[in-house]
Amino acid sequence: MRQNPQSGERLRPVDLARGHGLSTQAVRNYEEAGILPAAARTPHGYRTYTPLHAGALRAFLALVPGHGHRTATSIMRAVNQDAVEEAFRLIDESHAQLLDDRRTLQAVENALRDLDPTAAPEPGGTFIGPLADRLGIKPATLRKWERAELVRPRRDPRTGYRVYDEKDVRDARLTHQLRRGGYLLEQIAPLIAHVRAAGGLEPLEAALSDWRGRLTARGRAMLTGAAELEAYLRKRG
Repeated sequence: MRQNPQSGERLRPVDLARGHGLSTQAVRNYEEAGILPAAARTPHGYRTYTPLHAGALRAFLALVPGHGHRTATSIMRAVNQDAVEEAFRLIDESHAQLLDDRRTLQAVENALRDLDPTAAPEPGGTFIGPLADRLGIKPATLRKWERAELVRPRRDPRTGYRVYDEKDVRDARLTHQLRRGGYLLEQIAPLIAHVRAAGGLEPLEAALSDWRGRLTARGRAMLTGAAELEAYLRKRG
C-alpha cells in the first residue's frame, strides 16, 4: 500500500475522530483496514495523520450511505493501492444495482396498476381449473408457479385438490402481470415476497412509497460520495 502523507499539518487520531463523532479506535481500525493510507509514526510510535487522511475519512463516510460499508471499504482500499480502475468498477456495479432496483420497483408498480380491482375472490377459495381459466393460462402454469413458491395453495383434506384462497389468487394475478411484462420467475419471487411481507396490495402502496424514497436517498448519497471521493483523488495527485 502506498503511503502518501501530505507535508504540513499533522493530526492526531482524536483530531480525525472528533469531526465525525467517531472513536479514536475506529480511526485506527479504518487505517488497518486500508480505508485510510498508512500513517507516519513518531519516534515514540504514535500515529500522525495529515489532511490527506482526513480527506480519505470524509470520502469513506460519504460513500457508505450510497454503496454500503463493504463496497465503500473496497473502493477506498483500491484507491489507496493505486488501483483506481478497480474502484471505478465497484462504483459502476453499485450504480447498476441501483438501476436494477429502480426497474424492479417500476415493474411492481406497473403490475399493480394493471390488476383488475373488480376481480372478487371466490368465497372459500377456488380450484386450479377455474383460476387458470380466469387468468387465461394453463393449469400446468399454475403448478409451475407453485414449484417456484410464487403461489402456495393448500390442499383440500378430503379430495387432495389444490385450493387457492384470496392471497393465492392475489399472488397468481400479480405473477401473471409480471410474466406478461417479460419477467422471469426468479425475478418475480422477491417481488411476491414484498407483497407478502407488506400484508397485501394496499399496504404495499406505502411500502412502495418508502422503497422509492430509499432509492432516491441512495442516488443522492452516491452523488455526495462521488464528490468526496473526487476531492480525495485530487489530494492524492
